[in-house]
Amino acid sequence: MPKDTGRRREGPGRRSVEPVPGPARRPLWRRIVRGVLIWGTALALLAAIFLGTAVFMTARELPSFSSLQSSQNGQMIVVRARDGTELVSIGPSYGQWLPYERIPNVMKDAIVSVEDRRFREHPGVDPLGIARSVMVRVEKGRWRQGGSTITQQLARTIFLNNSRTFGRKIREGVLALAIERKFSKDEVLELYLNKVYFGGGAYGIDAASRKFFGHPATELSTAEAAIIAGLVKAPSNYSPTADVDAAKNRGKVVLSQMAKAGVISYADADSIDLDAVKIAKEKGQNSVRYFTDWALPQLDVLLPDTDEPIEVWTTLDTGMQRAATQAIDGNVPKGAQGALVSLDGDGAVRAMVGGTDYVNSNYNRATQAMRQPGSAWKLFVYLAALEAGYTPDDRVVDEPVTIQGWSPHNSGRTFAGEIDVRTAFAYSKNTVAASLGNEVGFGTVASMARRFGITTPVATNPSMVLGTSEVRVIDMTRAFAAISAGGTAIEPYGIVKVTTTKGELLYQHKVQAGQVLVPPHVAAGITDLLQSAVATGTGRAAQIGRPVAGKTGTTSSNKDGWFLGFSSGITTGVWMGRDDARPVPGLQGGHAPASAFAAFMRTAVKGRPVKPFDTELKLPEWQLEPDDEQMSGSPEDYYYTDDNGNLIQPGGAGRRRPDEGPSRYEDGSVGPGTPPGGDPEQGGAPAAAGDDFLEQATGRQRQDDPALRRAPPPPGGYRPGSNPQQPVRIVPQPRPTTSPAYGQ
Repeated sequence: MPKDTGRRREGPGRRSVEPVPGPARRPLWRRIVRGVLIWGTALALLAAIFLGTAVFMTARELPSFSSLQSSQNGQMIVVRARDGTELVSIGPSYGQWLPYERIPNVMKDAIVSVEDRRFREHPGVDPLGIARSVMVRVEKGRWRQGGSTITQQLARTIFLNNSRTFGRKIREGVLALAIERKFSKDEVLELYLNKVYFGGGAYGIDAASRKFFGHPATELSTAEAAIIAGLVKAPSNYSPTADVDAAKNRGKVVLSQMAKAGVISYADADSIDLDAVKIAKEKGQNSVRYFTDWALPQLDVLLPDTDEPIEVWTTLDTGMQRAATQAIDGNVPKGAQGALVSLDGDGAVRAMVGGTDYVNSNYNRATQAMRQPGSAWKLFVYLAALEAGYTPDDRVVDEPVTIQGWSPHNSGRTFAGEIDVRTAFAYSKNTVAASLGNEVGFGTVASMARRFGITTPVATNPSMVLGTSEVRVIDMTRAFAAISAGGTAIEPYGIVKVTTTKGELLYQHKVQAGQVLVPPHVAAGITDLLQSAVATGTGRAAQIGRPVAGKTGTTSSNKDGWFLGFSSGITTGVWMGRDDARPVPGLQGGHAPASAFAAFMRTAVKGRPVKPFDTELKLPEWQLEPDDEQMSGSPEDYYYTDDNGNLIQPGGAGRRRPDEGPSRYEDGSVGPGTPPGGDPEQGGAPAAAGDDFLEQATGRQRQDDPALRRAPPPPGGYRPGSNPQQPVRIVPQPRPTTSPAYGQ
């Protein structure tokens, strides 16, 4: 029977048994706490195992220290001037890598004090810092204080991004623990100070020091180190080049933190004068950027794909660039823009200004804008005329003219009558240019412009001779440079060579001989005209005390003003106008662009020898008068050609020279070239040429002969509509190589 464990209680009609008390039952809250502790410990242990495994695996996969040293984000391009001076650094700049031992102690102390005071104590993630950040979050209602350590920031810089997500923070923490497992504290700090972003494209303290203070990081003072250390929190807000006051105020906070950390005394923190720190002027935010914006895209063609940092050595001359900027700023009319391109004899771009202020407008008016050149376009009209047979001394008539219903007029609405070609060009006679363009053909003028490097569309209507087709400044400058080179094509270029930062050559520019565009006598003739335009014509404001050849250009209502010219091997083109193409007071006659040209060229040619122009016309044989050909023999030897190039004699076609005998056809008959008097082989004597023929052949016509008033023929014969039986009479008159205006 079961044992009775209770006491019986007697009562009326029955017996009761009273239970004996056992162990006390635990309260519910204790059981909950116990469960949480057990499960929390288990989960924590499991998480620790996972975390340890993740850290171990991540540490194994981390790159080596040397690999992290050489890795970088994006390509750095250092652009250098002709003399090696650094013009601008494009993309991220990394400066020189500084080993831990070479990093100034003040820089180490400053960054640790303000970013991670417990850097030497935590394993990569600081629990106290995280707790402090959470408390601030609870008190302020938002995140005001970050809990990231230096190691976490390094992990974010190298491997992650700045997205504010919980997942990214977890990965950041794992990476930080792995980094500290693989690298020492000194190595972590070395990586951080050489890789963290300090603003302005500068990665690492050396790049930041050079950018903001103009010297290497090894020379940093305590004040400068405090300013750099203060940038990490918000590089764009505290950049010395963007807001110097904000940068210095942040530097004071860093000095205070350094004093709290005990690395400097409070007295030292108060005595350091941050206002005495000299901030280096930011490079590249000036007219130089117009040039680099034009030149650097060419690297895509010149170089193979590469991400390594490179140095680009350019043709730009810093002194000439400063002079170009000052020339535009000092002469451009109020409210207008200006552009300038200057080329050396081989096509090297020595200066380029694309506007009055790159910061406000980076639109490059020297290489991108298309504007009407006005009378500067007459370069191509007169080139076509000279190639067709005209010379600077030939007579033309400045008179009213109508071509296909279009009637041009001169700027003063007056006409000079009969003048020579040189005068017509020097005083920019529109009627003469229109007549010449109509005579040689508007298509011929357009073809000449194309030949000299005009890449924009060219119209072929009559008004095109006055510069109604839009062009680029660099193309027009290129055309004038070809004239300076004696009629040889010039190709503008801006990059001389490209190297790696270690000195390895990646590209070298090779100078190639240019194509001959026009014969030498045409180049000499147009140079004569251009020199006259500056010496006595519309371009007098461009005189600089030495020979200058050039041409002004203005458009209707003075919307555009030009001057293009050359001297001593330097060719420069200047344009002025408004972007909205509204009229600009002060551009009349191209005086302002010519003045800017002169102001610039005085610096550009300084130190170069005075170079007189070759304006002597060495005419081709077809254009010479017989006496100039120095032919021997009697007057009967003179002959001329028809439209097809056949030799002509008086009274017949196909005349042969007397010493060549008669001309015969294939059937053996004597041709029309047989002189009167019979076949010489049969004893007949050749007849002497008559006076009429000699006067016609040699050009010794009567002064009242209307045939005198004509223009010379084009190469290979005569102009359409002229008399093919009428010989050419062009008397070459060599011009002096220097203009009397220069004295020498």
